[in-house]
Amino acid sequence: MNLHIGELYHKLEKIYLGGGQKKIDKQHKKGKMTARERVDFLKDKDATFFEIGAFAGLGMYAEHGGCPAGGTVMGISKVEGRDVMIVANDATVKAGAWFPITGKKNLRAQEIAMENRIPIIYLVDSAGVYLPMQDEIFPDKEHFGRIFRNNAKMSSMGIPQIAAIMGSCVAGGAYLPIMSDESLIVDGTGSIFLAGPYLVKAAIGETVDKETLGGAKTQTEMSGVVDYNMPDDKTCLTTIRDLVSKLGHEPKSGIDRIKSVEPKLDPKEIIGHYPSATAKPYDMREILKRVVDGSEITEYKENYGKSIITAYARIDGWSVGIVANDRQVVKTATGEMQFGGVIYSDSADKAARFIMNCNQKKIPLVFFHDVSGFMVGKRSEHGGIIKDGAKMVNAVSNSTVPKFSVVVGNSYGAGNYAMCGKAYDPRFIIGWPTAKIAVMGGAQAAKVLTQIQVSSMKAKGEVDEAAETELYNKIKDRYDEQTSPYYAASRIWLDAIIDPRETRDWLAMGLRVADSAQIEKFNVGVIQT
Repeated sequence: MNLHIGELYHKLEKIYLGGGQKKIDKQHKKGKMTARERVDFLKDKDATFFEIGAFAGLGMYAEHGGCPAGGTVMGISKVEGRDVMIVANDATVKAGAWFPITGKKNLRAQEIAMENRIPIIYLVDSAGVYLPMQDEIFPDKEHFGRIFRNNAKMSSMGIPQIAAIMGSCVAGGAYLPIMSDESLIVDGTGSIFLAGPYLVKAAIGETVDKETLGGAKTQTEMSGVVDYNMPDDKTCLTTIRDLVSKLGHEPKSGIDRIKSVEPKLDPKEIIGHYPSATAKPYDMREILKRVVDGSEITEYKENYGKSIITAYARIDGWSVGIVANDRQVVKTATGEMQFGGVIYSDSADKAARFIMNCNQKKIPLVFFHDVSGFMVGKRSEHGGIIKDGAKMVNAVSNSTVPKFSVVVGNSYGAGNYAMCGKAYDPRFIIGWPTAKIAVMGGAQAAKVLTQIQVSSMKAKGEVDEAAETELYNKIKDRYDEQTSPYYAASRIWLDAIIDPRETRDWLAMGLRVADSAQIEKFNVGVIQT
């Protein structure tokens, strides 16, 4: 696990450089702070910045020179004592241009702000859509235009939006700050217009410089488009802090909280309780006890449906319901052996009932994934595994309390769905460096696909043992790459890959943020019994 954690921090160090040191130096020469420097100056000095989407775009767009962190620094931190979402374009990455993953990442930021009803601050410094890939970022429902639609929706919901134009703000991108509640612009470096000087010249033959067209004085004194003219980055960020300090507050969720108690068992020991090989059994309870207050959990139906742990606990004082895959091999009351990490009918039934109970009592749900999927085979099918699995998926789908997912190990197939994967709207979904997300594991998928292809090749008399082995290894390597947590995080299937020792901190932040939004009434719909 230490090797995995070392790899994690090594990758982050490179990502934090954005477009590289030369681009950072160039930014400084213009009198501008970098995106990360702006975020650090804006947040409260003693506050943690919980970065979301740091791995966005990793390994993607190589033919375009890459897009570290999706060209955007984004996350949650405290500003003037309150939780806010911060989104800062990184001008060191292709001048802050929007790649397809940039749009997806920004939409995720808005989604989090809307779900949790927290303010969002945009630090704009972008050249607009990355034109060579415009067809993948411009026209579709979840592309660039959806961001401005969300601006309008958030405004109607009363969610505060503050935007600072701290560099370029071009074309359609100009709508983002102006559709926010309040906007600021930095004199000399900030500019905002629908069409820049070159396009204006090409379109109507008019010659005009950038400052005259859309600089700070033009847009605050003549057009009135922008609200505040700021002399420099630091003054701009300080003014944002002042604006945030005067914001009103939302009604709370009603989630129960008492005084926080540290775990009795050291959270740093968490990495010693996860096996070196993901197929090995281990006791998930030992991990949970290093995350929850006082290391205390109260198990629901402890001796029934043993492949899933359902338990009440507290994290940083917040009441939570935990649904976790148990990786131990256990014997049931009927003498049947159950494999760890597999969801059986009784486990799905127990989990569904527990999830419904938590919704009835306004208790947030925390899912710990290490699941291979639902049990297969004649006995399971005859016992109605599909019906029981559907019951659990239904309960997760209709759940209205805040949900959080921690992908510890495997998260395969329908097990990912039942355990509140990305498609089931967890408020946050984070993964350890050991996380794996796919329809099935690499070896299993390779065996299935190899069998199918070998059958076809044999019919043509084209296969031999060496060819079969080569085919298997080729398929397995591809699947192993695609099940990596970095592959998932690069596509924002995970909000973050974290050091396992920080699991409690992330969950505490999520629960605190979720408290800002009221909980809707729970209605589970139709469930087969």
